[in-house]
Amino acid sequence: MPNIITLIVSIIKNKEITKMKTKFLSKEDADKQRKWYIVDAKDQTLGRLATKVASTIRGKNKPTFTPHVDCGDFVVVINADKVRLSGNKLSQKMYRRHTGYFGGLKEMTAQDLMNKAPERLIEFAVSGMLPSGPLGRSMRTKLKVYAGSEHPHTAQQPQAL
Repeated sequence: MPNIITLIVSIIKNKEITKMKTKFLSKEDADKQRKWYIVDAKDQTLGRLATKVASTIRGKNKPTFTPHVDCGDFVVVINADKVRLSGNKLSQKMYRRHTGYFGGLKEMTAQDLMNKAPERLIEFAVSGMLPSGPLGRSMRTKLKVYAGSEHPHTAQQPQAL
C-alpha cells in the first residue's frame, strides 16, 4: 500500500498529470467571428422558429459558446406575416403592456398584433428566450425581422440557416 501512495506522490511532483483548462471567448474574438443568417418564416410554427433563431443569436450552436459573452450571429427573418401559430393561439394568446398610468393595462390578441405589426410577434417570442439584462439587450439588436420578403441586408451576404 505505501508503494502506491509513493508512486502517486512522485507522479504529482513530476507534473505528469496535466490539468485541462476551459477556453473562454473574449468579446474581441467574438466580434471577429460573427456571421449573417437569413430565415424564411413562411409556414413555420412561431415557437419552433423562435427557438432556432434564439439559439443562433445567443451562439449556442458554436463550439466556442461562452455564457457571459455575446458570441452569437446576426439573424434576418423575412416573411414574418406568414408565420403560423398552432391551436387556438391566434385568438386566445394575449400580449399585455402597461402605459405607466393608472388603469393603463393594454391587451392585444395575437391576431390583432399579427395585423398591426407582424414583426413584433417574432421579436417578442425570441426576446423571451434570450437572457434578461444588459447581455440580453445587446443580443436583441442582432435580430432583424421584416414582414415581407425584401430586406436591406443583402450587402452582408446572409446564408440560409
